[in-house]
Amino acid sequence: MKHQQSSYYLDLQQYQLHVRRLLPLQQGLAPVLMLHGAIENGRIFYSKSGKGLGCFLADQGFMVYCADFAGRGLSKPHVSEGFAQSQQQMITRDIPALIDHLYQLHQQKVILIAHSWGGVLASACLARFPALADRVAAQVCFGTKRVISVNNTERKLKIDLVWNTVAPWLSRRYGYFPARKWRLGADDEPAQFLQDTVQWIKGAGYTDLCDQFDYAAASKQLSWPPVWHFAAQNDRLLGHPQDVKAFIAETSPQARFTLLGKASGYQHDYDHISMLTHPAALSDHFIELRDGLLQFI
Repeated sequence: MKHQQSSYYLDLQQYQLHVRRLLPLQQGLAPVLMLHGAIENGRIFYSKSGKGLGCFLADQGFMVYCADFAGRGLSKPHVSEGFAQSQQQMITRDIPALIDHLYQLHQQKVILIAHSWGGVLASACLARFPALADRVAAQVCFGTKRVISVNNTERKLKIDLVWNTVAPWLSRRYGYFPARKWRLGADDEPAQFLQDTVQWIKGAGYTDLCDQFDYAAASKQLSWPPVWHFAAQNDRLLGHPQDVKAFIAETSPQARFTLLGKASGYQHDYDHISMLTHPAALSDHFIELRDGLLQFI
């Protein structure tokens, strides 16, 4: 590895956010904040052995910070300890605190990279707080959708049955969604956050479920930083290309769109997870992303 890893905590009083810091051995280029999606944590971007997009970018000279949202990963307390959080709290507290922290730390704009639902939250945050958007050099989303419109067998099983029905039932029973225990995901989720996502996934308007803030209208008024969305050819549900395009249309219509598949000239037909974890990605779109990011700093 050409970088060093360490962990620290960002104290938000009622809870602490775990941040995995991946710093290049030489002078850093720009700070990168990486935000994970639902039923996962920051480990989607890195490993202690040096695998993952976060490690790749750190080896390329970027100063990478992989955050665990409150209650997930190594953040304290864990959701299984009675910690509760809504989607709005992530949009209005976690993400602003992380962006402000890195901006103050490095005194330069932050590159924001998100996977799946993390991109929905990040986009909502920037739309709600235009001053924060001014502190973002570029936003990159992998497999980010808000509404799932595809209607196939996989949707009926994973979304209609598991996410919309079984997961809320388990949340009522345990006080949180124990996705790890039931082998339904890499991490657990707060019950309120889960319920909030269900409404948007089903197609509810792009407005806040707590105070009805209109994210769709705010998105149209925002002067967006450069935005780049990646979708995967074999992502048939959680980030289907048509749903990614629909999210682009309701947030940042000028965003760049890249479809990761053999027909588009890539080495592999990627899916929702392999777009970040497949060994081929290192010599494929990770290099393309690196070259693109260098234009924004």
